Amino acid sequence: MPSTSPLLAVQPLGPLWPTLDPFLFCAHHDDAYPRGNARMGPDAPLAGRQIGQDFSRKDGWSMYHGDVVPGFPPHPHRGFETVTIVRTGLIDHADSLGAAARFGQGDVQWLTAGRGVVHSEMFPLLDPAQPNPLELFQIWLNLPAADKMAPPHFTMFWAGDVPRVVHDDDAGRRTEVTVIAGRVPGEAAEPLAPPPHSWAARPESDVAIWTLRLAPGARYRLPAATGEGTRRMLYHFAGEGVRVAGEAVGHAAIELRAGEAVEIANGSDAQAAEFLLLQGRPLGEPVVQYGPFVMNTEAEIHAALADYRRTEFGGWPWGDGAPVHGPEPRRFARRPGTEADEVPAPLPG
Repeated sequence: MPSTSPLLAVQPLGPLWPTLDPFLFCAHHDDAYPRGNARMGPDAPLAGRQIGQDFSRKDGWSMYHGDVVPGFPPHPHRGFETVTIVRTGLIDHADSLGAAARFGQGDVQWLTAGRGVVHSEMFPLLDPAQPNPLELFQIWLNLPAADKMAPPHFTMFWAGDVPRVVHDDDAGRRTEVTVIAGRVPGEAAEPLAPPPHSWAARPESDVAIWTLRLAPGARYRLPAATGEGTRRMLYHFAGEGVRVAGEAVGHAAIELRAGEAVEIANGSDAQAAEFLLLQGRPLGEPVVQYGPFVMNTEAEIHAALADYRRTEFGGWPWGDGAPVHGPEPRRFARRPGTEADEVPAPLPG
C-alpha cells in the first residue's frame, strides 16, 4: 500500500541544502568569526587559507571570496531574486544601482536581480574586543519567464517590522514563527509586501518563507498550505530530539505533503529546536543556469553573458572593490537616487 506519511523525503543537511521549484538555492552560513582588526577583518592568522576562495571553515569560519574582510565582493546576477535573512551579525551591501546598506540582527534583504545587477555582500568584523559571530540564510527564488528582465529592485525588511506568530501549546511551551513571506493559515499576521515582480507577489504562488523556533519541549501543528499544487520543504537545522509527524529526524531537509497539517515536537527539555520553511507553487518552467545567471534557454544565457561583458549591468559606482561602510555598528539603507539614509528603529533590548 502507498505510504500515507506526510513526510515525502528526508535528506541530511550538507553545505548546500536541496530545494524545490520555485526555489533554486539555499545556504546556511554560521561562522564563528574572531574579534576584528583595524581593517574590520579577522584578528587571526590567515595562513593555510585559500584567500579569495576560502570555504574551509577552519577554526569555525571562512573568508569566502574576501581577502581582507570576509564575504562576497562584487558579482553579477540575472533572472532571479536573493532573499538574505541575517539572524546574527551584520552585512554590508553595495550594488550597481547605487544602493548601500548595513543590515543584520534579524533584518532581511530581498533583491530582485531581474535584467541584471552587480552587488557585494561583505561581513565586517566591527568588535575588536570579542568574537563577531555571523549567521544567515541566503535563498534564491526564481523569477517567472515574464519577469526575468524586470528592472532590478532593492527591498529591506527591518527586523522590527517583520511579523511574528506566537503559539503556546497546552503545556504553555512556546513556538515563534517569523513570517518573511506568505501568511500563516489561520493567523492574522500580515506579511510585508514582496518586491513587485517577485513570484511571491502573485497570490496564486503560495510562496512562504518562515523560520520556526520551538522552545524546549514545545509542540506545534504546522498548518496545511492552501494553494493548489504547492510544494513544501522544512529544514531542521538546530536542536536535537525532534519528531515530525511522529518520526524522529536529525538535521535534515524534509519534503512534506503541503496540503496536510503536520505535528512538530521538540523532544528536548534543554534546547530550542529551529527550522526554516520554504514553500511555493512551482513555476514549472525550464531552468538553464550558468553560475549567477538563471534563465529559461541557452540563448538567454548567452545573451546574459554578452550583456554583462558589454554593460557590466550599469558598472560599479564604488571606489572600493569590496566596500564596507565604516566602523559604526548602525544599520541603515540608502536607496538609489536618494541622499538620506533610512535607519530602522532600535531593536528591543
